[in-house]
Amino acid sequence: MSEVRLTVEQRTEFGKGAARRTRRSGKIPAVLYGHGADPRHLALPAVEFARVIRDNGNNAVLTLDVAGAKASAEKATELALTKTITVHPLKNYIEHVDLLVVHRGEKVTVDIPLVLVGDPGPGGLVNQDLDTLQVEVDAMHIPDQFEVSIEGAEIGSQILASQVPLPAGSTLATDPEHLVVSIYEAPSEAALEADVDTEGAGVVEDQPETSEENE
Repeated sequence: MSEVRLTVEQRTEFGKGAARRTRRSGKIPAVLYGHGADPRHLALPAVEFARVIRDNGNNAVLTLDVAGAKASAEKATELALTKTITVHPLKNYIEHVDLLVVHRGEKVTVDIPLVLVGDPGPGGLVNQDLDTLQVEVDAMHIPDQFEVSIEGAEIGSQILASQVPLPAGSTLATDPEHLVVSIYEAPSEAALEADVDTEGAGVVEDQPETSEENE
């Protein structure tokens, strides 16, 4: 996972009104916390942060250059991971971000995307039960994704979380017995046709109203 540098600002105003003003200025309200330090209220550049998430995913390690911090007791540079992104449910813009302080050499628990590679054997259909795998890994060496090969997998095959190859130094946090992917037999054309309702099947016609029901 790549390390990305962002220049951010410290926020001195709080509340909904201040957050709206921050967003109108092209920035995202954020809070940086962790390692027992007091939370720091920041403003992230909206366009640059959205690009980082789009190109690198949520697990990109951010090197935050905190503008104005050099003249204070606060650190001028922090390493952070994105913990939570709050998106407006209708307008689809980022409303708020929670960031977690990380240190070089420490391990963090993150969700890594699972990507299936290859095709199953003849007549097999793929059912992916798990899209991400949670692992504990060095903060500076977070994998972009885990590849799970299903090339030639026979009908009835299953792959559990414990069977996904992990890089050296990482530890599985997901339940090792959790099903990741299974291969089942594709239904025949006759079976598919049988599932299609024939005309009128399953439809109960309304009964004519009686005089008693209208009273």
